[in-house]
Amino acid sequence: MSDCIFCKIASGDIPAKKAFEDDDMVVFHDINPVAPVHLLAIPKKHIASLADAAPADALVMGKLLQTGARLAVEQGCTEGFRTLINTGRVGRQEVYHLHIHFVGGPDVLPPMLKR
Repeated sequence: MSDCIFCKIASGDIPAKKAFEDDDMVVFHDINPVAPVHLLAIPKKHIASLADAAPADALVMGKLLQTGARLAVEQGCTEGFRTLINTGRVGRQEVYHLHIHFVGGPDVLPPMLKR
């Protein structure tokens, strides 16, 4: 999609601080991090949201999760990190290109949900 910011990052038209890239995906540092480690993993193929992922996307989805997790640990999240996918309007998705957040750092994350 020509107006998608993440498609432009994936194609190299918009620069990003990349942590990893291959033929299928890009992992880059969030420009507005909420923690010391805040990576975004995106497929190069435009998939609007997790709800739009097809069975044919299963391999790249697994690759996004595995690679993002490895990079989070390499960046210092050795005791854990949060993995988050916002999906759709109600899920607070802001950019409609599937992306996975990997967020962490030493004891910086609040609880996910109030009990």
